[in-house]
Amino acid sequence: MTPETLWQLFDTSAKIGIGALISALFMMIIWHRRHSTPKTHSHPDQRRLMILEGISGDVGHLSHVFAKYSALVIESIHYGKHWPQARRKELEMVNHELVREFKKLSDAESKLLMLGEKALEKTLRLYGSKIANFRRQVYVGRTDIKDETIVAMKKDINLLREQFYEFLSKKYDRLLTNTVSAK
Repeated sequence: MTPETLWQLFDTSAKIGIGALISALFMMIIWHRRHSTPKTHSHPDQRRLMILEGISGDVGHLSHVFAKYSALVIESIHYGKHWPQARRKELEMVNHELVREFKKLSDAESKLLMLGEKALEKTLRLYGSKIANFRRQVYVGRTDIKDETIVAMKKDINLLREQFYEFLSKKYDRLLTNTVSAK
């Protein structure tokens, strides 16, 4: 054998060996990931936790949109007929956004009932109905409503939101504890 042939054999053998080593490393990484990562649905409470997190996010979005809505509608009452048209259009857009968020709220209530969380669903429904009542009583063009009435209504809404999150937090913590202890 010539040195050139020996070099080609060595080169080919080295490439095959490095390829096998790389393949083995990838297989070990894949095996390790499959056996060390917790499965999303490995524990029944894990799915409930994910649903509760989604509901929490939906309620957070509703609260944010309601805050924008209430600020604009209160501003409209204070300015009366001198309220700028651009702000009126902004309120119209926020009002449409609020309606979309109410659809999500209805979905969240359904999920809570499906999970058997009647107390959470009732609190969430009361929260939504207080917001709907606010919309019926505080609107553009209304001049006979006092600031104290508006403040009291917003305080009631915030108390219900806090109560909902308190109940949700307790439930979430219990489920989280069950999930962690099951591992």
